[in-house]
Amino acid sequence: MKKISRGDCERLDDRDPLAGIRERYYLPEEVIYLDGNSLGPVPKTVPGRVASMIEKEWGENLIKGWLADGWMDKPLTLGDRLARLIGAGSGEVVVVDTTSINLFKMLAAALRLRPERKVILSNRENFPTDLYMVQGIVNWLGQGHQLRLVDEDKVVSALDGDVAVLMLTQTNFKTGRVFDMAKITKAAHEVGALTIWDLAHSAGAFPVELNAAAADFAVGCSYKYLNAGPGGPAFLFVAKRHQNSAEQPLTGWLGHDDPFAFDNEYRPADGIRRQICSSPGVIGLVAFEAALDVIDEVDMTQIRIKSNILCDIFIDLVQTECHEFGFRLVTPREAGVVEPLLRGSQVSLVHEHGYAIVQALIRRGVIGDFRDPDIMRFGFAPLYLRHVDIYDAVIHLRAVMECREWDDPAFQERASVT
Repeated sequence: MKKISRGDCERLDDRDPLAGIRERYYLPEEVIYLDGNSLGPVPKTVPGRVASMIEKEWGENLIKGWLADGWMDKPLTLGDRLARLIGAGSGEVVVVDTTSINLFKMLAAALRLRPERKVILSNRENFPTDLYMVQGIVNWLGQGHQLRLVDEDKVVSALDGDVAVLMLTQTNFKTGRVFDMAKITKAAHEVGALTIWDLAHSAGAFPVELNAAAADFAVGCSYKYLNAGPGGPAFLFVAKRHQNSAEQPLTGWLGHDDPFAFDNEYRPADGIRRQICSSPGVIGLVAFEAALDVIDEVDMTQIRIKSNILCDIFIDLVQTECHEFGFRLVTPREAGVVEPLLRGSQVSLVHEHGYAIVQALIRRGVIGDFRDPDIMRFGFAPLYLRHVDIYDAVIHLRAVMECREWDDPAFQERASVT
């Protein structure tokens, strides 16, 4: 393995077609931000855009803003813009609610489409809140449904005629491993099951191809690789073929086919609009709109190429610079621009002192995060990370280990957010 130098990384930065995008984000000096897989940084246009909405649209137009400024249609117009990034078509994505609420809606809709089946299949390694939402809907329905959990590599073999819904997060939040969406969706359809994909760690990180994979439903968030801010609005996808038969349980007024008729009886709107429940949170949508202005300028293939390079550099440097410190790689080493896509845009290392090591790195200005029991996560967002950032981060990691900085008592007690 050729040893990577800082000069090698500088030369990559000089040739990087995405280099200029970094200037579009607020990034503190002396900070290497490797936690965009949890929360992306602020695009510089967001504060001004939100302030303008508050001062001009809301402040001056008042209630006229629902029409004059397009507030009412923003869930749909932003959905169409987001569709490009996740391989969906016009009228198949809507930006609403939270990921968990959207997942509940999609689970309910999918189960109604397979009333004779009682199994929701997922993997044990799935994000816990997704599993909690399944447990909640099973208890709420009280119709004998069950959540069946299997190991990640047993998902396809566990599919059978009892499975109503296969629910998976495309990118494993701990390891960064990516499921082959097309292959697994095909296997689910072969046994008559429907699929729900959680794109929380995929959207904006690499090209997603929902329609090419014939996916049925999907959900996701906007505050990670899409940089829409903490608690930013979520989104959902319903394939066109299901839209007028997918009945979601939260039948709010903006999912009605004529909301301002104020009828007492609910009649679902046609298409994706029936998946809207209540009034949109316009301030959050406006922040997301400004964040999309940046990513709209970029080819997702370029993002994927740079993501692979950043991850590979990090893995190679850890292996050459920190090989004696007992780190174990749990992220797949292989990745490609096209399938098979085995790795997302993060690298995860296991170490028995992982939490304390992450805290020591944060004190040095290298921000990653930690997931129980022993996983150190480092996200590589190509829009604003430089190749030299990766080199410098690993040099800091080596210093933390050589000087045993992680052994500081201040780093041994877990905070409530890790």
